[in-house]
Amino acid sequence: MQKLIIILACLLSQFQLQAQGYQITIQLKQYKGGQVYLAHHMGKNKYMSDSALLNEEGIAVIKGPQALPGGIYMILLPGKQRYFELLLDNKQQQFSIIADTSDLIKKTIFKNSPENDLFLGYNKFLTNEISPISIQLQAKQATARTAADSAELRTLETSLRKKLQDYRNDVVAKHPQSLLSSMFKALKEPEIPTNPNPEDSTFAYRYYKAHYWDNVDLGDDRLVYTPILEDKLHKYFTQLVPPHPDSVNIECDQLIAQTRKNKEVFKYVVWWLTYNYETSQYMGMDAVFVHLVEKYYVAGDAFWLNDEQLNKVISRAYSIAPNLIGQQAPPLEVKDSSLKPVSLYTTKAKYTVLVFWDPTCGHCKIEVPRLDSAYKASWKSKGVAMIGFKTEGTKEEWQNFIKQYKLNGWIHAWDPDAQSNFRRLYDVYSTPVVYLLDEKKKIVAKRLGVEQLNEFIDKMEARGGTAQK
Repeated sequence: MQKLIIILACLLSQFQLQAQGYQITIQLKQYKGGQVYLAHHMGKNKYMSDSALLNEEGIAVIKGPQALPGGIYMILLPGKQRYFELLLDNKQQQFSIIADTSDLIKKTIFKNSPENDLFLGYNKFLTNEISPISIQLQAKQATARTAADSAELRTLETSLRKKLQDYRNDVVAKHPQSLLSSMFKALKEPEIPTNPNPEDSTFAYRYYKAHYWDNVDLGDDRLVYTPILEDKLHKYFTQLVPPHPDSVNIECDQLIAQTRKNKEVFKYVVWWLTYNYETSQYMGMDAVFVHLVEKYYVAGDAFWLNDEQLNKVISRAYSIAPNLIGQQAPPLEVKDSSLKPVSLYTTKAKYTVLVFWDPTCGHCKIEVPRLDSAYKASWKSKGVAMIGFKTEGTKEEWQNFIKQYKLNGWIHAWDPDAQSNFRRLYDVYSTPVVYLLDEKKKIVAKRLGVEQLNEFIDKMEARGGTAQK
């Protein structure tokens, strides 16, 4: 019976802690009114969480019935022009702050918040000890002229890094469960050992990449609400992972597998990767977006989306899937301006530039003549066939444009019967959209400008008409 009472007491205490939610009492000495705001990080972005009015004594209470996610938060002062940061742990979310706006670092006091005592101590350390050395270092960098100056700079930089890392290591050793320690560990760079094989020039890169995530606790959801995890993701996938869809897909899956132990970290990492590869400016990276959607969204792992949102993401991926780099171009059985049949696959050419355009589109009025100039100047002699496909506008507007800009030598096509489904098959949601196909009508490039297309065709010519693998 005693054991049952203890279990019930634990459950009750947990319920009471959750029921307490969060309560942050703020006193601003220089204010006698106005509104203060509580905001939080989500990666590099910042979002409002709550707000409260200051009374005549400069006191405000920001509170809510449910605990907030742990992470780096900010108190924005009235007018939102100034702010100071604080840490919010997942458990201890009832505390008070007395802030003197004449010096928000040296004169701010936290009560009942050990996490923020650590954070405030770190900020004072940065202000009092690191900042003066940094200023000295910058001054020497501006005046360095000799080898001796450079040597002195390196010594000073090494000393600065060591001083900072020693402080962080001390916090981690003494307070291993704190959010500040989790942040410090995630910020620590892998230390590359001596290369056992001097002839291996890739050792440092391979070691660094292999140990990049060693100190990042992917089970700590508090890191989601800091800029640190996003910075780590960005650096890893832009500087360390080869920019090829197959390589990126493998790396995405391996990292996501490590986040399965924490649903919030899993959600953030899957979302970040999906968003960044859907919006990537690098050609071909949309294949990563399709891979992620098929593996995690179609499979039902995107628990944070409702049915409507999920269907939009899946629909977007399915609109891209047929026109990925390396795929065979979808068939186009349409008609020319005389209503005679036009077929993509019966158009024989070493290369085919397929242009979806609209004679009423302002951007098309600039780009289509430029494409024609490049075709007549060099592409035609290299075996390029131009197929222009009208997406909007009347037949008269289309034909007048062709005549005005003398688009001779092109195959001009349209779909008056609306049978080709070209928008979905070629992901045409704006114009112009340009595809480059090889002799077998495989997609080798897409959505490129004239200069990029010119370079791409030249490179293919140098390789005998094949795309780089």
